Amino acid sequence: MLRKPENVIVKKTEDFSDRIIKMYKYLQLKQEGNRDILKQVLRSGTSIGANTAESQFAQSDADFFTKLTIALKEANETKYWLKRLYTGDYLTETEYNSIIKDNEEIISILVKITGTLKQRMQK
Repeated sequence: MLRKPENVIVKKTEDFSDRIIKMYKYLQLKQEGNRDILKQVLRSGTSIGANTAESQFAQSDADFFTKLTIALKEANETKYWLKRLYTGDYLTETEYNSIIKDNEEIISILVKITGTLKQRMQK
């Protein structure tokens, strides 16, 4: 079985999930009206951590790769929804810049991990 990545990504995605939950609660109180976007970002933002955590107990290399690939897709979707929250004036520029930085860091790490795994699996 391939060596699993350091738990740094697990910790970062757990912390990010916590931020997403806090942001959701904050914006729910702050904003009236359409909350569909908030529900979307809550779902995708917490799914990143859930899939990363699941990957730690994958049944095979392929399962490990799949879980992290799903986490990457969810991170990219979260980036989309965060931008919608910003352009829709739900988030200030400061709030957006803070959370999107964490999101992009997670995406970058997951791209590196999945790229390395894919190369190893093809050998």
